[in-house]
Amino acid sequence: MKSLLCKLWVEEEGQTLVEYALIIALIAVAAIAAMSYLSGKVQTNYSSVGNHL
Repeated sequence: MKSLLCKLWVEEEGQTLVEYALIIALIAVAAIAAMSYLSGKVQTNYSSVGNHL
């Protein structure tokens, strides 16, 4: 049992997959935050252009 736990502790296979998943999740959260922030500004600009026309 101890040798199995030691083997699992040393084994690094799959570690990069978790790191890539965390990076992708961070990028997705940043993209969603940026889109929600910019959506109001874009809507204001379109309304302003529509009113001027």
